This record gives sequence, structure tokens and C-alpha cells, in this order.
Amino acid sequence: MRTTPTTALRLAALPFALAGVLGASAIATASTHEPPAPSTTAATATGTSTASEAIPVSDDDTADVITVETDGSGDFSSVQEAVDAAPAGATVRIGPGVYRGPVVVAASDLTLVGATGDPRDVVITDDRASGLPKPGGGTWGTSGSASVVISGDDVHSRDLTFENSFLREEHPEVTSTQAVAVRTTGDRLVFDNVRFLGHQDTLYANSPNTETTSRQYYRNCYVEGDVDFVFGRGTAVFHGCEIRSLDRGSDSDNGYVTAPSTPPEQEFGFLFTESCFTSDAPPESVYLGRPWVPSSDLDARPQALIRDSWMGRHFKEQGWIEMSSGHDWRQFQLREFANKGPGALNTPDRPQMSAEEAAGHTAEAYLAGSDGWNPVREPARPVCTARGR
Repeated sequence: MRTTPTTALRLAALPFALAGVLGASAIATASTHEPPAPSTTAATATGTSTASEAIPVSDDDTADVITVETDGSGDFSSVQEAVDAAPAGATVRIGPGVYRGPVVVAASDLTLVGATGDPRDVVITDDRASGLPKPGGGTWGTSGSASVVISGDDVHSRDLTFENSFLREEHPEVTSTQAVAVRTTGDRLVFDNVRFLGHQDTLYANSPNTETTSRQYYRNCYVEGDVDFVFGRGTAVFHGCEIRSLDRGSDSDNGYVTAPSTPPEQEFGFLFTESCFTSDAPPESVYLGRPWVPSSDLDARPQALIRDSWMGRHFKEQGWIEMSSGHDWRQFQLREFANKGPGALNTPDRPQMSAEEAAGHTAEAYLAGSDGWNPVREPARPVCTARGR
């Protein structure tokens, strides 16, 4: 059934007010493992709160809505079939259920939205890993492992879960365990109240090539993993998100959050702002990240900035470390600014950005580009209570 909505679907969100970053309650909670408890006025972890400014799904109230239902009652029962059939400007509304199999979104100007408003209700998943054999010979490789690929421009995703369900323990024979939930190469992408679930290489925030900048805005999202689980050469802003490091069972080494590979001519890399970094891993067992200088781009100048965010005690005093390729992380722009929480440390191995420089490192500045794109909206306060599996 194809319908024409009378009003554009919109995500409700409350103004951001992250205790522990902006308020005095940070002092009271700075020595605890968990972030400050959410206030009763904060948005819920499932995105079902009401009120305030929202990112519009479409500027056209007469845009087509294509429905997907697992029981066959919608226009389609497959997300891929719906995406392939959607005209420019359409909204693909996905009903509750688990949708298995890879999805490629190559078309531009498209919205994918979960029908219930709760991202846990709509899960798009696959279980490929880099080292698993693929039909026709060879293995999938990191890029080929992605459950979802978004290469079109102006694609908005909301109230959904993207997952790679590959588990290392179920495949001891596999040594290359990179397993991407989402790989992005499109420009002007928006993810609102979306969960990204995986382990190694969960979110591949990338671009089509080193000469093309792909801008991506993640608002009120949840990203989990253990090794390099936010990586790539895209210009990506994480605003009001929860970034959760999974416990690999080690007392001292539970992985790395970021692995940026910013091209040398690109002005910005990754920005995490007004977000929270959580984990059940032991204290001082997780790195903020490591710079990725791919063999295909030895001129890469990785950049990541974490600012105005709450940081759990799982982070090490040595925030950054080299990859096996040996490129010294100190030569790259891997920095922090004005963070709070027990893991917000100021050490020689945790470089801090100056206030003067930080004034130019805003979400708006990262995303503007030459066309003045500005999708930035005040996020709901991140609840920071693990919206994972």
C-alpha cells in the first residue's frame, strides 16, 4: 500500500542538557563509573520522547511513502526491494521486525524510517565478516562485509538499527574479523536516533575516494563495538550520541574507539560533541583511537576531536596509539576539548585543543562545505545507558 502523508514525519527531540558536561552535577559524578543519571525531562533511549525542534524527513509533504512489513502487508517485505523501487524524495517506512540480508542504498534523496519510533523495533542485519569466504571465491574483505551500504547523497535514516551480527567466538577459524554494520560514501547523510551494532569496524564512515568529501551527521545515535569501531575518511559529526566500548574480556586491552583516515586536503575528520562514552570494560583498558594510514593513501592525515562530552573510566591515560603500520599518532590531529567524567584525563598523551582553536571546530563548521549545508539540530540529551544488544 502506497500512501501520501498529510504531514512530513518528524523526529521529536528535547533540547540537549548533558549533566556532567554543562552542569554542576559533573562534580558529584566525576568519580563514578556510570555517567550522570538522566533527568525526568530527557528524551528516552528509544527516541519516543515528545517536543521540540526536529530534522524534517522531507520538505515535500506530498512525498511518496513506501511501506515495508515482514508479514507481506506492506508494499514490500524486503528493504532492498523497497529501496530499489523508491522514487527520489520518497520515504521508506519500515515496520517492526528483523530484516536479514545486505542492503545497498545507491539512490539519492531518500529517507529510511522505522515505523514505531523505537530503533530497537526495526533491525536490518547481516553476518558477513572480512575473512569469511564469499560466493565465487575469495573473502568478503572489510568493505564487502558491510550489512548496509549507503552510497547515495541526501539519504536520511531514522529510528532504525543497523547491525552486523558476526561473532568471533562462533568462527574461531576466521582471523580477519572486521564486520561492518554500515559503510557510507554518500554526501549530506543524516542519521537520527539510529543504533549501529557490531564489534570490529562497526561504522565505516567513508567517502568514495580521497578527493571527495562525504559529510555525515549522526544525531542521538548509539554506536557500539570494540576495535576501530568508528573509522574511515569521511567528515562525520556525532552529536548527542552514546559511543559504547564493548568488553573483550581483558583487564588491560579492550580495544580502540576511532580510526580516522582523513585525506590530506580535507579540512575536517571526526567530531564527537555533547556525547558520552560508556563501557562495562575495566578501568583504563580502552584507547580513544589510533590513526589509520592506509597503504592506498600514505599521505593520509587522520583527524579526530572529542569535545564537550562525558567520558567513562574505561579510557587509558595514553589515549592514542599507533596502528601496526607504525605511523606516530603525535603527528596527527587527535585531540580533546572540555570533556568531563572520570575518563576525561589531561596527560601528555591526551592532547587538548585550545579554546581559541575549538571555537572553529563546531558541528556547523564541519558540515557546511561549499554549499552551506546545515542539518544541525539540538539533540536530545543522550541517556547513556547502553541501547545495545
